[in-house]
Amino acid sequence: MGSRYSHVFSPIKIRGIDFKNRIILAPPSTNLSGRDGLITPEFVDWFRMIARGGAAIMYVGNASIDITESKDEAFQLELNDDRCVLPLTRYADMAKEYDCHASLEINHNGKDTAFETVGHAPFSASSIITASEMTRAKRFGRDPIPSIEMTKEKIKETVDKFATAAYHMKKAGIDICLLHGGHGNLISQFTSPLYNKRTDEYGGSTENRARFAIEVCDAIRRKCGEDFVIEFRISADEIADEGMHFDETLQLIGYLKDHIDICHVSAGLHSDFDMRYYRNWCQNYMMPRGFNVHYARDVKKAYPDLLVTTVGSIVSIDMAEEIIANGWADFVAMCRPLMADPDMPRKYAEDRPEDRRPCLRCDTCTKHLMVPKGIYCAVNPISALTSELKDGLVPPAPVKKKVAVVGGGVAGITAMTTLVDRGHDVTLYEKSDHLGGNVLGAAAPPFKIDCRDYLDWLIRQAEKCPARKIMNTEVTKEILDAEKYDAIIIAVGSEPIIPKVPGIDKPHVHWAPDAETGKVAVGDKIVIVGAGAVGLEAALDFADQGKDVTVVEMQEKEACFRNIHSSSGTSYREFRTIVDSGRFPSYYETALAEVTDDKVICVNQVTGEKIELEADTVLLAVGMKPLTAKAEELRRSAPETSVRLVGDVKKLGTIGTAVNQAFQAALHI
Repeated sequence: MGSRYSHVFSPIKIRGIDFKNRIILAPPSTNLSGRDGLITPEFVDWFRMIARGGAAIMYVGNASIDITESKDEAFQLELNDDRCVLPLTRYADMAKEYDCHASLEINHNGKDTAFETVGHAPFSASSIITASEMTRAKRFGRDPIPSIEMTKEKIKETVDKFATAAYHMKKAGIDICLLHGGHGNLISQFTSPLYNKRTDEYGGSTENRARFAIEVCDAIRRKCGEDFVIEFRISADEIADEGMHFDETLQLIGYLKDHIDICHVSAGLHSDFDMRYYRNWCQNYMMPRGFNVHYARDVKKAYPDLLVTTVGSIVSIDMAEEIIANGWADFVAMCRPLMADPDMPRKYAEDRPEDRRPCLRCDTCTKHLMVPKGIYCAVNPISALTSELKDGLVPPAPVKKKVAVVGGGVAGITAMTTLVDRGHDVTLYEKSDHLGGNVLGAAAPPFKIDCRDYLDWLIRQAEKCPARKIMNTEVTKEILDAEKYDAIIIAVGSEPIIPKVPGIDKPHVHWAPDAETGKVAVGDKIVIVGAGAVGLEAALDFADQGKDVTVVEMQEKEACFRNIHSSSGTSYREFRTIVDSGRFPSYYETALAEVTDDKVICVNQVTGEKIELEADTVLLAVGMKPLTAKAEELRRSAPETSVRLVGDVKKLGTIGTAVNQAFQAALHI
């Protein structure tokens, strides 16, 4: 019997090619190809987990049609040279083992290749200096370099390169491509009035600006034949004021529709304007799910006979089923959710949706591109080890051991479940009456829907795990010594930093997450000390409840937001917008000096001015510190080489660092 997700798992034929369902891996860049631009065994291993999990199509991001003039990643695929074909066959053939279509996103990024990367000015539709080039020039201490307007000869050469790239894919056994016509890359530099200032037949009207895109599509069709599917990625709205907006994009699609097979509808721009519009095509956890679905819905309404793909924070097959059942799109593309759980399609087909490992939309996966470091996921630790664990399974332990896990937070639960999967005899100790640790506070604000989903999943996995769980127990060395454990994983975490100021021990002073989880009561006039992500999330949460909230922060404002960017990814833009809007008063470069019964006294660190703020509740969010003393007490209660510290007790970090450290520790016991 099939699943109840009949629409998303409905097969479809396009140009005689069978696609088993409507699920697409939206194109990631992995940093796993070689410096020479060729596919490596590690690359194939990473994508195997997606193919095995049940997606119908896999795309790889930003494969260059000519890496000598279009290169903006250190490990970017190259499609211009015939030498790419043999490595591509290994990727394509691997996917066929699972009835999956392996493919690539074909691209030329035009204006966004830096002079320093290729040794010459970038090519584009017009000679322009972009906002990002202005920033880049300042960083390198040089004058801004305008792009080179492509001559008609250069246009023809580039059209041929797009077709050659697609043909190399077809030679390798690939039968579909994703042509990147959005996000401010070269094709959209021709279609968009933001970048196209030409006065010839490639500029001016929407029809003229569509010419280059149509020529590329037609060249691919001629070169690759009728049994090759062309999916065209587009920004429904570039968002930037002078860019292409949705009403004109609909006109553009009208010119393109007879030259493509599928329209892949995204939004926003890639790197220009210092990534300001990145959020429109890669949303953070502060933003709504299904962010761009309405664009695909309206494209489908305007052109009902055109196959349409939608993308943008579609986090589950439940959402995909609703979208396709309602006729809003024909395909649903996901990237981060399929990294978080490559087996999600299989789990839903087997009617096990509760087992989906939720994506946090935290951008851990994308943070590594600029290092550069191989891509991996915060919540899916196997994604960092796909060459070591090729079948996606942890290996059984050669010797069954008696293992203790101390701490029931995300690191402890991950360690516990992994150790049990390997066949060990596991006991988990937790000092409180509940599991989840600091994730409970992180998931408390109503807008933290991704984190809350993850917490619920984490607790379900813990409850299903047959390990022995001892709650309400503060572990001591004596307890562990008495049990004679063969190995111990210490995941006791961290505790809040408490400023040493007069009045800090008053009964109306609390740790902010304790207030958000309802562990302590709050009044109506709240001062939050600390404007990092934890403090601002609490401020927004209580402001949404109608409380009078004020935030106090010791750091300078810009430094504070740099830290939020480092810890919380692109959500810092959402926080910045909230703070700048004046939703609640924020005092930067201001230190807490004293807490009284009805106010806090602060001091401006620059002017020395004393600031008094009324408060019936004071919430602390000034940071955390590892429980180092507890770890040191316990770490000699088993053979020293079989004791591991993981998570915040090792070094303050994120859910991602805790999960990956705990998994890897358990993998080697």
